[in-house]
Amino acid sequence: MIERFLALIPRRVGGAAPIVPERSVAGRTLLLMITIMSFLSAVTLGGVVLVQKSAIAWSSDVGREVTIQIRPVQGEVMESNLRTAVSLAQATPGVSGARALTLEESQKLLEPWLGAGLDLTAIEVPRLVVVQLADPVDADIEKLGRDLEAVKGASLDTHAAWRQQLNTMAGTIVFSGLMILALIGLATMLAIIFATRGAMATNREIVDVLHYIGASNKFIAGEFQGRFLSIGLQGGLLGAVAAVLFFMLIGTAAGNMLSNQASAQFGVLFGRFALGWDGMFGIILVVPAIAALTAVTSRHTVRRYLSQTS
Repeated sequence: MIERFLALIPRRVGGAAPIVPERSVAGRTLLLMITIMSFLSAVTLGGVVLVQKSAIAWSSDVGREVTIQIRPVQGEVMESNLRTAVSLAQATPGVSGARALTLEESQKLLEPWLGAGLDLTAIEVPRLVVVQLADPVDADIEKLGRDLEAVKGASLDTHAAWRQQLNTMAGTIVFSGLMILALIGLATMLAIIFATRGAMATNREIVDVLHYIGASNKFIAGEFQGRFLSIGLQGGLLGAVAAVLFFMLIGTAAGNMLSNQASAQFGVLFGRFALGWDGMFGIILVVPAIAALTAVTSRHTVRRYLSQTS
């Protein structure tokens, strides 16, 4: 009787018997599923890193610049008010430079709302003074605001509202990315559970033999864990490599296929898909994370299955 049971266990070259035959687990299907999940996880993580880096760069750039708007006031000479505002800004501690935009530059700022080709020479449009800050922390913005009260029609914009919106947007994207990663992890766990239970049902006779010769549930779960760990490592590595290639191809396509203006806007949003070392490190971490998730989930599923059927 025992010889019949032992004959159910296939043998490796050299006579050692693999507890979980490699072909007995739906390896190709599970490997493909884990590869897809790893790819989605890596792409999501890379996208979060790209947007967060871009948001930090935006916030830093916006924080190093304030603008002075000077509205037309009857009886006031615009050019004189512009020179006064520039002088006051340059005299403010922490300011590295100030420049008044020309009339043509001011008109171009209105083109997205009013359209191109409009003749605005007969209309007095507000003018802007761009103030560059050497250090936003040390710059005395309150003093500049008080000094500008002497210039009629002048108002100071520190872009605090824009920075708040950028930070909120970045936080929302990061949170959404983490939620997507959690859902991908949950879907991966469910797929591994079904695959493990299917493998256990397929190899039920082998499990019975192992129980007959005295193998513990812990030992059997460890064997299944090793097999699924191998599948998880392979799938995680394939998915991570595919994600890196994806970002490289998208970055190349964005630079070659889009127009210069669209490519510039794309670059502002995603930093031209330059992941950097932190993004690459995050994608590499997907491999051991997926492998560990696969191994731990399969081990827990096997032990629970054996406890229910024993």
